[in-house]
Amino acid sequence: MPGEEQLVLGLEAAARSASAPVAARASDAAAQSAAARGKAPRPMKARGKAAADRAPARATASDLAKKQREISVSEFFAKNRHLLGFDNPSKALLTTVKEAVDNALDACEEAGILPDLRVEIVQLAETRFRVAVEDNGPGIVRAQVPKVFGRLLYGSKFHRLRQSRGQQGIGISAAGMYGLLTTGKPVVITTRTDPKKKAHHLELVIDTRSNEPKVTRDDEVAWDRPHGTRVEIELEAAYRGGRQGVDAYLEQVSLANPHAEIVYLRPKAAEGDAERRLPRVTSDLPPHTAEIQPHPYGVELGVLMQMFRDTKARNLKSCLGTDFSRVSPRIADEICQRAKVQPTRRPSEIGRDEAERIHVAIQATKIMAPPTDCIAPIGEELIERALRAEVKSDFVAAVTRRPEVYRGNPFLVEVGLAYGGDLSAEEPVTLFRYANRVPLQYQQGACAITKAVMGTDWKAYHLQQPKGALPIGPMLLMVHIASVWVPFTSESKEAIASYPEILKEIRLGVQECGRKVSHFISKRRREADEAKKRAYIDKYIPQVAIGLQQILGFDDAERARVVASLEGVLERSRRL
Repeated sequence: MPGEEQLVLGLEAAARSASAPVAARASDAAAQSAAARGKAPRPMKARGKAAADRAPARATASDLAKKQREISVSEFFAKNRHLLGFDNPSKALLTTVKEAVDNALDACEEAGILPDLRVEIVQLAETRFRVAVEDNGPGIVRAQVPKVFGRLLYGSKFHRLRQSRGQQGIGISAAGMYGLLTTGKPVVITTRTDPKKKAHHLELVIDTRSNEPKVTRDDEVAWDRPHGTRVEIELEAAYRGGRQGVDAYLEQVSLANPHAEIVYLRPKAAEGDAERRLPRVTSDLPPHTAEIQPHPYGVELGVLMQMFRDTKARNLKSCLGTDFSRVSPRIADEICQRAKVQPTRRPSEIGRDEAERIHVAIQATKIMAPPTDCIAPIGEELIERALRAEVKSDFVAAVTRRPEVYRGNPFLVEVGLAYGGDLSAEEPVTLFRYANRVPLQYQQGACAITKAVMGTDWKAYHLQQPKGALPIGPMLLMVHIASVWVPFTSESKEAIASYPEILKEIRLGVQECGRKVSHFISKRRREADEAKKRAYIDKYIPQVAIGLQQILGFDDAERARVVASLEGVLERSRRL
């Protein structure tokens, strides 16, 4: 239409006329700026083109694909060693000792041998140390030595549900990798499995790119031990005392492992005796623990589907009965009936929908808790004996709770308590945390044990407690969690995750020990009050009798009878 065309043309003309002065002003401003710099102005389009020419070339999909490669687990942890507990020199020394001691104790116990450990820390320079841990265990087969000490995520404990100190197959190989990275020195291993044969002496390094060990020396040597293993690692580290040092760690190891004897050769810079001996308290080994199958309640849907694909059972009913704990033929039939899946179905042919129905049916079926013969508690008697041997105290108590379950994994909580004696009454209580008999030295605030202890009302047990903190008083408290799979918050295994079931059991165990120490404190206070009142009687009754004698004028014999009579009356009234 003519009217609309004229309107559009008019608007375009108005826009051009409005933009012309602006463009002219911008051009003039650019020219003035260039003149001030002594340069001729360049057209705006030319400058944009030059900037585009200087821009870096963008990577294509092919370029990105060429840069991608697989990362080995050892390469990852070499760059992220803080995840394994090697984030500072003093902690690196403790972690190295800890991993070697854990392996030694596990090996001795599995072989039924009372552990005799020797821990040596030799200071070679200001920041360089050599750590050596020697045990009397069964030794290691020669073919397995490089894999055990030179490959991360290699071990025998990850896939089995049974209480043990190690879980992931990372610890000792990570310590050797840290030593290699900081000093360039290989890990030195001496091991012997048979008194009739010579010991094997190996030196090896870890290829972090391939997560493979490389043996640099392999000899047969004479060794005075009939069987056992010795591992030596040289590393950059720092030695320190205190609650987070190696000395305190080994003392706590001795407390939770009273069947072990530890000889500790300290660095020359350490104060006190160069050699310390932590004696054995009992000659009884911990009870043997059995390996169990996973409990159905703790299996997630994806894991259940994988188990169906990997099982050797021919039908679903047989798979549920053999690959899981506490599933009897009757329970298996009930699960299949609830899921509306035939018990004769081949597990490998079960699809996702059927697997999900089976998973839901498992949660709806009442199944017994998993067996607890896979757990080996320390025991109340041994905890009390170890506490008396470790600490001079006035009162000792211990509690071992009944086993419970989290995510289908059985666990139990033990609590030990020492009160009074040489312990300081002006500082917070000393808290020792353990997981499968292993002391936890770091990340105390992030641990479920600390949270449960701080969440307990200690004022009800006659102890002072600031808000949101540990109680104050002359007390040592140790809490031990034993489980087939301890839920650590990180790979460094320094704190336990706060599962509700675990928090509840710790709190109940702590409260039970709290009631025992409360009875002791109340009794001691009553005895102190009685002694005070007795002192008043002994002090003032003779003076009253002397006053009566002076008033009434009776003789000394009568005065003695008055004293005896008054003491008897007050003693009866005090007892009432």
